[in-house]
Amino acid sequence: MTIEIKDLEHIGDAAREFVGAMGDATVFAFYGKMGAGKTTFIKAVCEVLGVEDVITSPTFAIVNEYRSATTDELIYHFDFYRIKKLEEVYDLGYEDYFYSGAVCFIEWPELIEELLPEDAVRVKITEEEGKRTISFS
Repeated sequence: MTIEIKDLEHIGDAAREFVGAMGDATVFAFYGKMGAGKTTFIKAVCEVLGVEDVITSPTFAIVNEYRSATTDELIYHFDFYRIKKLEEVYDLGYEDYFYSGAVCFIEWPELIEELLPEDAVRVKITEEEGKRTISFS
């Protein structure tokens, strides 16, 4: 599936379309260059899922935990950009998150590729001339 975002005004529509296509999947690995819009899109998706907290990049915390106000379900948002060694991810207890049944959104998954569940949905975000394309299957 491919979703196009012409500009930030339409990101909410794209997020609703993405949420509608999530199905039963829980782990979503977001690939894209720095500045492609991974964090911004994940923020919009979290808002559609009912998160009312301030949604920020977990670059320094590595993981942020949110709770949907509409469903009371947990949502985890990871940013592995600063990970230097896989041992850091083991120490974090990644399995407790990835296999919890809670929705997990992962930025910079290429740094922990071998730890991703087999059924993780790989989401690619590309940017060209201000337009973003979200593709996944």
